[in-house]
Amino acid sequence: MSHALVPQAGPARPPARPLRLLLVGAGGRGTTYADYAAATGRARIVAVAEPDAGRAAAALRRHPSAALFDDWRALAELAPDADAVIIATQDAEHREPAVRFASLGYHILLEKPMATSEEDARQISEAVEKAGVMLAVCHVLRYTPYTRGVKEIVDSGVLGEVITVEHLEPVGWWHQAHSYVRGNWRRENEATPMLLAKSSHDLDWLSYIVGSPVAKVSSFGALSHFRPENRPAGAAANCLDCPVEPSCPYSAPRLYLGCLGDPDRERWPLNAVTAARTPEGVVEALREGPYGRCVYACDNDVVDHQVVNLEYANGATASFTMTAFTPFTHRKTRIFGTRGSLDGDGVRATVTDFVTGREETLQLGVDGPDAGSGHGGGDERLVDAFLDALTTGDAAHILSDPATSLESHLVAWAAERARHTDTVQTVVP
Repeated sequence: MSHALVPQAGPARPPARPLRLLLVGAGGRGTTYADYAAATGRARIVAVAEPDAGRAAAALRRHPSAALFDDWRALAELAPDADAVIIATQDAEHREPAVRFASLGYHILLEKPMATSEEDARQISEAVEKAGVMLAVCHVLRYTPYTRGVKEIVDSGVLGEVITVEHLEPVGWWHQAHSYVRGNWRRENEATPMLLAKSSHDLDWLSYIVGSPVAKVSSFGALSHFRPENRPAGAAANCLDCPVEPSCPYSAPRLYLGCLGDPDRERWPLNAVTAARTPEGVVEALREGPYGRCVYACDNDVVDHQVVNLEYANGATASFTMTAFTPFTHRKTRIFGTRGSLDGDGVRATVTDFVTGREETLQLGVDGPDAGSGHGGGDERLVDAFLDALTTGDAAHILSDPATSLESHLVAWAAERARHTDTVQTVVP
């Protein structure tokens, strides 16, 4: 998903030459990071590798001085003078460029998930360690003002010892239909299990807040609703032909025509459907492309709901729920400690002190119309942190090192093994 980012005010930095960045993959996430980095004035995009002609042309319009390549291998072969590379290809295409650019000495900003298999993720981690380059996996939730506030509360000791956490990721009914039923992440063999594609953010966030790695995991979930047997009587294969469409929660015309005139929603989700910004263009795209399909007649196989139970090395426990059947809104978290509790909604947190009984509600995060506006400020601050690390040479600006990023992915794969085998799995670093 793509969002326009505005540079945030911050501490003055000494003038320096702009950092030079390569962009591999000029889709929604890649352009989000690259455009923001350039907009800060601290970096410029010197080369773009993107096989899609339309996306490549759009990237060149935004970064007219960049060299353009239709394949990242040609870019790597040339190995231009640059400080770092942003890798935001499709999930299954992360390992090869990450390993190659690491070997060439480029620092890497890598979109999550790291890779689509445990072997590939481990290879990336090993490659950057061997090359001695910095790796920032885009765990953007670590960087939000809300997360910083929650982390400070937990680390202050006001809650006492954290005993357990409840965490909800409300995917959103139309977001599920867009990305995980009709869209690019609908099939495990073409992307990853949904837990990794959508919720590696959350598994990483929970470990960060709890302050301990995961030791054991179990999981339950399935594709329950978006299946052929749930197709309403008389429903057509395409929403444009369907007599049931007006009363269907997953109507494609309602969703995508409703994006017209809203700049944020035109950038996403409409940008994935069509470049047109007219009713006629949207209807044509729904007729000819995948996004007009009936949600009960797609080739999707990823889950639409999942529960993950986690036990941490320090003895704390957490339950994580991901579900399609919600509004598209911020994640919600309840943290239970020995001296207090926290109830958070992604923007505000209410802290209850068990000694005094006093409740205090704090505004920690960025309020907005939905959960997708730059991930609550996380996108911007992730890029700022990466640029700080490049400028200073200090990887501590990046809030998760390669081993930590790998750990959250290993938890996701362990959870999937647990779900498929009805077992409790031990997470092996």
